[in-house]
Amino acid sequence: MSEQQAVFELRDENELSLDLIEAQYALKESRDQKNAKSVLVLVSGIELAGKGEAVKQLREWVDPRYLRVKADAPQRMSNSQEFWQSYTRFIPAEGQIVVMFGNWYSDLLATAMQDAKALDDKTFDRYVEKMRAFEHDLQQNHVHVIKVWFDLSWKALQKRLDQVDPSEQHWHKLHGLDWRNKKQYETLQSFSQRFTEDWFIIDGEDEKRRDQCFAQYVLQTLQALPEHQTSAAKTWQQAEIPQVLMQPAQQLLEKEHYKDELNELTRKVAEALRCDERKVIIAFEGIDAAGKGGAIKRIVKKLDPREYEIHSIGAPERYELRRPYLWRFWNRLNESGKITIFDRTWYGRVLVERVEGFASTLEWQRAYDEINRFEQNLIDSQTVIVKIWLAISKDEQALRFKEREQTPHKRFKITEEDWRNREKWDDYLDAAADMFERTSSKDAPWHVIATDDKYSARIEVLKAILKQLGAG
Repeated sequence: MSEQQAVFELRDENELSLDLIEAQYALKESRDQKNAKSVLVLVSGIELAGKGEAVKQLREWVDPRYLRVKADAPQRMSNSQEFWQSYTRFIPAEGQIVVMFGNWYSDLLATAMQDAKALDDKTFDRYVEKMRAFEHDLQQNHVHVIKVWFDLSWKALQKRLDQVDPSEQHWHKLHGLDWRNKKQYETLQSFSQRFTEDWFIIDGEDEKRRDQCFAQYVLQTLQALPEHQTSAAKTWQQAEIPQVLMQPAQQLLEKEHYKDELNELTRKVAEALRCDERKVIIAFEGIDAAGKGGAIKRIVKKLDPREYEIHSIGAPERYELRRPYLWRFWNRLNESGKITIFDRTWYGRVLVERVEGFASTLEWQRAYDEINRFEQNLIDSQTVIVKIWLAISKDEQALRFKEREQTPHKRFKITEEDWRNREKWDDYLDAAADMFERTSSKDAPWHVIATDDKYSARIEVLKAILKQLGAG
């Protein structure tokens, strides 16, 4: 095995505690600095190897107020939920340390051990690849991830089982295993060796050394956190702006024809959304005043309010800025319902954040791959993603802005910032062109609807949804 092995020498506990607290506070105080980071510790291993004891001891050596521990029994993985969905709200903010004592690897092991047929070797390895990609994206967004496996030999495990009070033994059947069964023990060890080559391995037999090794590894991590990457691609090949964005359609749809078609399409969309067994995400982006709100009203016209959620996305809150930029979208995914609509989305990273300079060049350039992985995770978990870009001409936008200013119930929709953004019209078109080229895929294509006619735009939005659902 090529895992990192524990090599720390025993230290004076008071000195170790002092060093841990100093490192912990240095991390905490960095949260308002440019180079702020957080630390996520994933803990797993053999039952009775001392995972809980080591985490408990670490909490005694640090300031416990600033060490969060999430402890859960493993849960069976589901084809209809992303492996990370139960855990994302616990991803640490900058300046924080979180120990996940129970995590996506625990779930993977539990699923593999309980039903090998449902999770064959190829599927198991594919999950590991996805988990590492997710962790890579966390690292890129300043969440430093370390993984610690507590190991224990078969002989030592049996000895500890003999010493466990019978009333407590039910707590020690994680992964659904009988730890007296050597075949099951060896099977789990075999599974673990397929993903722990980048884990820190601690032998749990020597309890004092075990606890110190864990604490010293966490300390070493805190004292040597990597600097943020700052270099971006030296050359950037700008995508060509689609002609339809340069010259949106001008044809007008007759009102009577619009009403008839709208009535039929809203009915079909409601039926298609209800009948599809998959979850559905409808993501709107586009030019300001292009009609996102009006289109959303027509989508939900014949749906029950309990069937869907709508998220209107604005500038991130301060607490959101201290976490990976996708964090606020991970936690807006509708776990219980089927239909989620986003008015503005995670694509803000490569649109407004790129154009306005809120994200560095490196951050928005690498975001395309991060977004593609995020969407592919959703698609693999039986989710349909309908991505719609609404566009109008610059002249039409000016007319709509003026109309909003003159209409009492629409004045709230227009701000000085909206007018100012018109000065960067071409920059936004460049950003949109890059976005289309780098994030449109077979399973999640962009539906670009460019027209100065509101009626036509609404009809095309409904048709795009039906097409994506395979009902058009």
